[in-house]
Amino acid sequence: MSSHSSKSVSIGTGPTPAIRVGEGCPLLFILGPCVIESRAHAIDVAHRLSEIRNTLDIQVVFKASYDKANRTSHRSFRGIGRPEGLAILDEIRNRYGLPVLSDIHESAEVLEAASVLDILQIPAFLSRQTDLLIAAGRSGKPVHLKKGQFLAPEDMGPAATKIAETGNSRILLCERGTTFGYHNLVVDFRSLAIMSRFGYPVIFDGTHSVQSPGGAGDRSGGDRIFVPLLIRAALAAGCNGLFMETHPDPDRAPSDGPNMIPLSELPDLISEALSIHALVTTFPHDRAYSDSELSGERETR
Repeated sequence: MSSHSSKSVSIGTGPTPAIRVGEGCPLLFILGPCVIESRAHAIDVAHRLSEIRNTLDIQVVFKASYDKANRTSHRSFRGIGRPEGLAILDEIRNRYGLPVLSDIHESAEVLEAASVLDILQIPAFLSRQTDLLIAAGRSGKPVHLKKGQFLAPEDMGPAATKIAETGNSRILLCERGTTFGYHNLVVDFRSLAIMSRFGYPVIFDGTHSVQSPGGAGDRSGGDRIFVPLLIRAALAAGCNGLFMETHPDPDRAPSDGPNMIPLSELPDLISEALSIHALVTTFPHDRAYSDSELSGERETR
């Protein structure tokens, strides 16, 4: 399905070889644990992801948050903090040639974070925070903008424009589920096509889409058994990349364990994703991705 209207975005500089995501590009995989638990843990996961990358010949960005500022409870583990976390991510970047990504939460973080990170990630809850989006855009780094659980896909246009009007068009839009009552999310796969009409690559977050926000009382729950199913559907719908959190032992993880894919299961899941993507790229043009179709819909209302 060569119907995507998305431009391609380049990622990585210096020790990380440039990779591209978007129309006509290989799938991008954004992989890693929810949060940096320790240097040893992050290095171990990065090492294993680099082996998967080399074996399957795929494009991988390593993700791990140095701080999770939006945990359900203030007593929950947030990470090891910005200075130490960025140092670990910089080590991973240089040792394994993996571009690195982490969340940013405040404008004041951007300068320091952008000195290390290859991609700045805007959390879904902050997807409309104007000052944060503008600061991220001014960094010149690619920005992974997650769609708020409370937003329609059409609402991501104005959010992306806040970044683009800084002169930075290196934007990735991410679908990660929409609030469906209390403690539940649902994925409307039409959003992948709708967001693609803005001209940016679209990433599907398979692990946060199965989250149950606040569903475990003082923390979020989830059900990782549905991740493969949702990923298959997103690939069939034509996404440009996949975001999946992974962990050697998710049931012992301090953050988002119920959603994460066991690291041992990741190679088979990625292989399946590659097969589906290869098939989908042979499909003819999909009208759902066309700007003209969007205009036509508006004209008939």
